[in-house]
Amino acid sequence: MVPPDLAVEALGLTKRYKGKAALEGVDLAVPRGTVHGLLGPNGAGKTTAVRILATLTDPDAGQARVAGYDVAAQPREVRRSIGLTGQQTAVDDLMTARQNLTMFGRLFRLSKADAQRRADELLEVFGLTGSADRSPKKFSGGMRRRLDLAASMILAPQVMFLDEPTTGLDPAGRREVWESVRNLTIQGTTVLLTTHYLDEADKLCDRISVIDQGRNFIEDTPSGLKRRIGDERLEVVAAEPGDLVRLQELITRVVDVEPSADEAEGSLSVSVPDGVAALTAVAAEIRTLGIDVADIGLRRPTLDEAFLHLTSDAGPTRQEAR
Repeated sequence: MVPPDLAVEALGLTKRYKGKAALEGVDLAVPRGTVHGLLGPNGAGKTTAVRILATLTDPDAGQARVAGYDVAAQPREVRRSIGLTGQQTAVDDLMTARQNLTMFGRLFRLSKADAQRRADELLEVFGLTGSADRSPKKFSGGMRRRLDLAASMILAPQVMFLDEPTTGLDPAGRREVWESVRNLTIQGTTVLLTTHYLDEADKLCDRISVIDQGRNFIEDTPSGLKRRIGDERLEVVAAEPGDLVRLQELITRVVDVEPSADEAEGSLSVSVPDGVAALTAVAAEIRTLGIDVADIGLRRPTLDEAFLHLTSDAGPTRQEAR
């Protein structure tokens, strides 16, 4: 059995198509009630992993359990325990939002009364009660996506698979979906998310597995992934070009590391392990010496930068990453 604190566990998942490896020994351990991200370049194997875990594809090798059930030996039990939302919405524009959800409830063999009751519950949870009797074709992209998520929650699944859930949505629509995903975890659902939007993973995910060339070679928190490409950087922009050398000497004295200089921009930059302490100390010294600066601040690595670094040819080897 899968450990009680894990909703998804995979060991050595392997899948080949026409002799080409889509997955080569992927491992996953996803705690219950969390959002776990799968990130990777196109063709990395993310969707293949989701298809195996959702019992849509059989692995060539390896084992996986979802909600305590073996995906190969107990596919029916797995399907009863999961929800799956793909990149395209599955709602019917000829029905109202309420009718869509009621129909899905009936397809899941709920009684008519139970299906209607569950539809009303989900409309409220996903903030769609005011639009319950409207056709989805009149919805914004974010509202359609929320309705699609609601349809996947008819049986309150233990695990939800979201494959690129906000593809094509505008910023407002993406925020609506993010809020809905957060609400899922509050209700106890575990979410496995694939996405190309790094800010989405940064905001939603408790942990992230980076998959490349069919292997997951890094797993960490979003903050941990960002730290892998270096500490925060203290950046100072001189108000007067003539002060650049004085500022460079000042920063070197305070943080004990010589900053790199961009004379064209009149700026200085240095990596610091404790950004707040370094910023405070340097700012105090600048004020004491009466030097004018145009700007001073901390710059933290972004998840985009970490992802590009980790999946590039110049990034760490798989062994180094671990």
